[in-house]
Parts: sequence; structure tokens; C-alpha cells
Amino acid sequence: MSDPASFRDQSNWGDGYELGIEVGSTRDAELQTLLSALWSAAGVRGCFGQRDGEPDEQDEVPCTVASLSEYGHVLGQVLLPTGHLAVCGCTAVRGGDEGSDWLDFYVPTGALDKAGIVYSDGRPHFRSSVIDDWLAGIAMETFKQAPFTLGVVGWMVSGLADSSMLEDGLPKERGMGYLLPRGGVLRYGAANT
Repeated sequence: MSDPASFRDQSNWGDGYELGIEVGSTRDAELQTLLSALWSAAGVRGCFGQRDGEPDEQDEVPCTVASLSEYGHVLGQVLLPTGHLAVCGCTAVRGGDEGSDWLDFYVPTGALDKAGIVYSDGRPHFRSSVIDDWLAGIAMETFKQAPFTLGVVGWMVSGLADSSMLEDGLPKERGMGYLLPRGGVLRYGAANT
């Protein structure tokens, strides 16, 4: 099995299994607080701006909004719930005048494949309850330090929902996991379809 933690192995990258977080603001300070809390909650090792060199071959970059802007993402390595170390990354989608910013933490499916994570069972959307629950746990820990308006979990889920769509609460049928704060408590509704 090749190494799911290798930056240089381009087959580790690609589509992402994601935790997308709607920040609830477009201010850099809130985005920075959330990025710092998320990186810590996930236990990410290192913070880098390039995929073309292994972590020991490049200088770390600050885990900041400025680095997200400069490199388009920040990259690291994370210990999956199966015990495998894998590449991971985070990017921001800035809302500007249109709405809230989003922070998108992901583990690419190429790395999940090499770590032996099964997420495809013939359904139209990939799903792994192990990774869903792990990402939801990261969101719960992040929320304790940096509250946010919505989290979504699954394969390529960023942008598929926003908090204004969920004023009545969690949908009964869920093609992805939702993390919705109510009364200061983050509620998790796992994917069920």
C-alpha cells in the first residue's frame, strides 16, 4: 500500500471528503479563530502551502487567513480514526457582500483509498459513517472554541446548504450530515438516505 500521508504522491489528492463550516461572518478575525480551532481540534500535523514537496522538504507556513489567501489552501497531515496518517487540507470560500464565509476542511478520497477507508457502496453519493462521525466530532470540538452557524459533512458537500435553509431545524431526510447550532448547543444529524 502506498503512503496516504505523502504530499508528493499526486494520487493522494483529488475530490475531498469534507467538513464544510459556514462561519456566520465575513470578518477575518472570525475566520482566523475558526481556522485555529479547527486545525487544533483535528490534530493536524504541520501547516504547508505546497503539495509538490513532503513536509520535511518545505518550510511550514503560518496557519492563518493570510496563508489561505496566498496559497489557496493550507495543507497538513491528520490521523484518521483507523490509525492511518493521511494528507488533509483546508480552504476558505469568502462570502463577501453575498453572505457568510465558509471554511472547508477535507481529506482527499485518494488518501482515504490508500488508508483502506470504504466510502463507496454503489449509492449515488459516497458515504462513510466512520469518516462522517469523525468529522462531526472535529466540528463539535471546534464549536466549543469558535461557534459557527452551520456545518455539513460528506463527500463534496460544501455549498449544498446554508443556515438560512434550515430555520425549521434539521431535515428529516439527509443526504449529508448536518451540524446545526440551537440554543448554544451543536446538534448533529447524520446522513440517513
